[in-house]
Amino acid sequence: MTASPAPLWQPDADRVAAARITRFQAWAAERYGAPADGGYAALHRWSVDELETFWRAVADWFDVRFSTPYEQALGDRSMPGAQWFTGATLNYAEHALRAAEDPARAHEPALIHVDETQETSPTSWSELRRQVGALAAELRALGVRPGDRVSGYLPNIPQAVAALLATAAVGAVWTSCAPDFGARSVLDRFQQVEPVVLFTVDGYRYGGKEHDRRDTVAELRRELPTLRAVVHIPLLGSPAPEGALSWADLVSTDAEAGEPAEPVFEQVPFDHPLWVLYSSGTTGLPKAIVQSQGGILLEHFKQLGLHCDLGPEDRFFWYTSTGWMMWNFLVSGLLTGTTVILYDGSPGYPDTGAQWGIAERTGATLFGTSAAYVMACRKAGVHPGRDHDLSRVQCVATTGSPLPPDGFRWLHDEVREDLWIASVSGGTDVCSCFAGAVPTLPVHIGELQAACLGTDLQSWDPQGKPLTGEVGELVVTSPMPSMPIHFWNDPDGSRYRDSYFEMYPGVWRHGDWITITEHGSVVIHGRSDSTLNRQGVRMGSADIYEAVERLPEIRESLVIGLEEPNGGYWMPLFVHLAPGAALDDDLRERVKRTIREQLSPRHVPDDIIEVPAIPHTLTGKRIEVPVKRLLQGTPLAKAVNPGSVDDIDLLRFYEELARTRA
Repeated sequence: MTASPAPLWQPDADRVAAARITRFQAWAAERYGAPADGGYAALHRWSVDELETFWRAVADWFDVRFSTPYEQALGDRSMPGAQWFTGATLNYAEHALRAAEDPARAHEPALIHVDETQETSPTSWSELRRQVGALAAELRALGVRPGDRVSGYLPNIPQAVAALLATAAVGAVWTSCAPDFGARSVLDRFQQVEPVVLFTVDGYRYGGKEHDRRDTVAELRRELPTLRAVVHIPLLGSPAPEGALSWADLVSTDAEAGEPAEPVFEQVPFDHPLWVLYSSGTTGLPKAIVQSQGGILLEHFKQLGLHCDLGPEDRFFWYTSTGWMMWNFLVSGLLTGTTVILYDGSPGYPDTGAQWGIAERTGATLFGTSAAYVMACRKAGVHPGRDHDLSRVQCVATTGSPLPPDGFRWLHDEVREDLWIASVSGGTDVCSCFAGAVPTLPVHIGELQAACLGTDLQSWDPQGKPLTGEVGELVVTSPMPSMPIHFWNDPDGSRYRDSYFEMYPGVWRHGDWITITEHGSVVIHGRSDSTLNRQGVRMGSADIYEAVERLPEIRESLVIGLEEPNGGYWMPLFVHLAPGAALDDDLRERVKRTIREQLSPRHVPDDIIEVPAIPHTLTGKRIEVPVKRLLQGTPLAKAVNPGSVDDIDLLRFYEELARTRA
């Protein structure tokens, strides 16, 4: 066995002792038979070997309020279809607002809202609770009942959080899209679930400009016949359109009525739907993924309270929009009594380093962003530690794509040497992480610290044999509470099963290539459904991006592997160049040499082709599978759902390239 490389960062003894996960392990050893010794590795092994006991311990540790007690923590562990906490009833929103019940905390900020001016606006716990109570009462007055769908076409603003929590309080089902989504993209999502209420804004601000969305809202109202009410939030100051309700009217307190009524939290079964999230939908209608009140509650308590080490003294900032699962995850920071920071605006306005300024201004203790943003800061020569007071930031977490090794080094060098760097990986499908942050473990460059508690994460070969130190399929062999209870409009469950359980029946296959190292960390190599496979050797596209995008001339890249009818294999690399760069013979040769030396000769592309930009999904992920289909000759209309792409015109290039090669 080879020795582990020296870590980039290691928590000191005081930090390990103070971590909530350390206290949880000692408590669970006394109460539930968890191992008292052996650190995180022993705790993780116990959490997957004794899955039911582990989740009972999580519910107990976080004082989950079951209004009806559960009969079994895990009645049926088959996937899909696991039965969690059978017989129990509870309410997610009740737990999210518990800090408001503490008189010492009621007037502290639950939310801090920041826009592109970087001015901060707090919402106290008591005010958030009051708004949720008023909104929930209004929803009930509108006839909204448990199981009805309530939708939001909203940016990352406090009203969106209040609307989600009021929906959950009623037992209705929340679903949201960001206002930069066009009407077709929103309708592809909302028409599937038939909402009865729509919360909207008149527009939003992004990149220093105002974007009017009143025409889009009017189209949504026309095309969603199930709507009983539309609630207007005048972010840009417009009056409510005809027939719409005013947000201010719904949450106002009638002075003559005295104290506002306490929120009423509908007690629903553990597996009652909480919200609907959507897959990117690049090759068809987005999957409408339904997760449960109880499943999300427990999974997020574990993830935020143990893995992210968040508590009442923390401030939690993650750059996200309401169209991405990370927004739902961010809102769940409230569960741990943490102050949640909502930023509404461009990630790089007025300059690339803007997010570091927000972290400084708000006193963020956990700052989450995308790997792409970290690499953009590195390329732009941003110096966050020099230019900002980031002394309160204990952890910088990244997701969206694997954080390249250079990203780890840059954060270490440019933010602070004593910085916990948490590259995490999970999915919309579980609204959580499979692997990532562990406050008591070292950080190794290019690696996620470990698989998460209660997650039996493995790397499998095509025959279902577990691998260590080798690239394989990311699988989860035991159920997680936040796995979808079903997809919307999938009555026989076939679409759900096809999405995750087709390759290995009864085992969740996520569609990522991973390596689990000998010291228990995890390396993500990119999506396995757009696999590069040359001469029988599988390669992850993320490895190529990480090597190529170190070159200052390459802003972004996209690699595709194409099986050809004659048995050949064509692997082009598409590059979006930095301003002033030219794709000449010298740059081509340097790209090839970089890949050859850092990866292998097998990774070197057949062609390097300049493109005006790289296409992305609406949540910012590179589009690989649709581009592969276009290059195989599939017409654009069949290869991609146009409403899921940030710029459909960028894909016409690949369609034309396929014609010229035919």
